[in-house]
Amino acid sequence: MLSELKITEFLSRTASSDPVPGGGSVSALGAAMAAALSEMVASITIGRKGFETYEKEMLEIVQQARSLRTKLVEDIDRDSDAYSQVLAAFRLANDTEEHKNERSQAIQDGLKQAALIPLGVAKDASELLDLAGKAVAMGNKNAVTDAAVAAMMARTAILGALLNVKINLKSIKDLSFVKDVADQVQEIESRVERKEKNIFDQIDL
Repeated sequence: MLSELKITEFLSRTASSDPVPGGGSVSALGAAMAAALSEMVASITIGRKGFETYEKEMLEIVQQARSLRTKLVEDIDRDSDAYSQVLAAFRLANDTEEHKNERSQAIQDGLKQAALIPLGVAKDASELLDLAGKAVAMGNKNAVTDAAVAAMMARTAILGALLNVKINLKSIKDLSFVKDVADQVQEIESRVERKEKNIFDQIDL
């Protein structure tokens, strides 16, 4: 499993000629790192003098970020598995009409899955962007840059995941599915830069 590799091994696999892991898995990893940083900032705020007012919010960040981190680590492999499924579908026999239909259906099913997984990553990373924003605003000020990095990682993970959604949508023939997912993509994109700006407007360095 990709998620169980050492960092150096994961980087080597990414750098190789093997198409997996690719941008989708890397986006999931980036989001998981944003979750870990948000969790860390909240953890070193809890119990600190002067931050008692935000104890509840910090505890919620720890719980939510931990849950998202677990899910996103799984998405590192799920994204690569989905891409591998598409490749496998393209290799199916197409020597008869029945085989052609089966192959086409398998490709379309695989493409949908390959679009839905990064869409889920983008949604989770969007939640993390909100959590990182809270960590910036209410967390331990000695770790404000860590919270800021979490926000940047979350933002990049969102946009990276959505690029992977878009490229798969281009090959999907189910127009209803394409429209529904494209609308979700547009909605997420419309909020990202505004959220990031609001977060960084609170940082005074």
